[in-house]
Amino acid sequence: MSSDLDITLDRSSPVPLYHQVASAFELAIREGSLPPETKLENELALAKRYNLSRPTMRQAMDHLVRQGLVVRRRGVGTQVVGPQVRRNLRLSSLYNDLQDEGAEPETHVLSLETTSAGAELAETLRIPAGADVYHLIRLRLVDHRPLALMENWVPVTVADLSIPALQHDGLYNLMRKAGVDFRMAHQTVGAAAATAEHAAHLDVEPGSPLVRMERTALDSSGATVEHGAHLYRADRYSFDITLVN
Repeated sequence: MSSDLDITLDRSSPVPLYHQVASAFELAIREGSLPPETKLENELALAKRYNLSRPTMRQAMDHLVRQGLVVRRRGVGTQVVGPQVRRNLRLSSLYNDLQDEGAEPETHVLSLETTSAGAELAETLRIPAGADVYHLIRLRLVDHRPLALMENWVPVTVADLSIPALQHDGLYNLMRKAGVDFRMAHQTVGAAAATAEHAAHLDVEPGSPLVRMERTALDSSGATVEHGAHLYRADRYSFDITLVN
């Protein structure tokens, strides 16, 4: 269960007690004092520990849930999941975005095969039906914990891909090294519910919410060079969008 987090509450402060408690937990989570997968005591025990009412403690936990720092799981209780990966909507790879944030991404290549493009995929990639494409499925981890399940299709003429290379570098990095000059992409972001297979890979319960992203990338000549369908754990991942008028 959770460690004995020492919290000093100022009961004369105008800052609500629930917010003081939530801020203390948030700081401990972000600094690593409460690492991911730490199981917290139940709200009744925490309320008793900090001499608070149960509704006040529930407010604090609700705040942490909304911030994506903890999750309530049936049969497990409240568990730390850590800060979310926040990603800007731009033409970049998850691998590079994670590195830019100081994380050390880890990749498990679940499959890599050469297959013939069906009619729908061929139309998406703008290649002849039956042309050879790489079909790859990877699991991306951060802090040794699953973050994304990524499925991609790349024409074999674009780059030479291998499992060892994909385990040690990002797909876009490998494609750039092969001479691909990424210029634009069509991207759709939505929601999905985890199937049993998704749940097993991402370490979530079946039916858990996932962020779904589909992207088709083009190079500077206008040729389509990659199509991807990725699923991200919604409790660990979000997109940031800046709007201007």
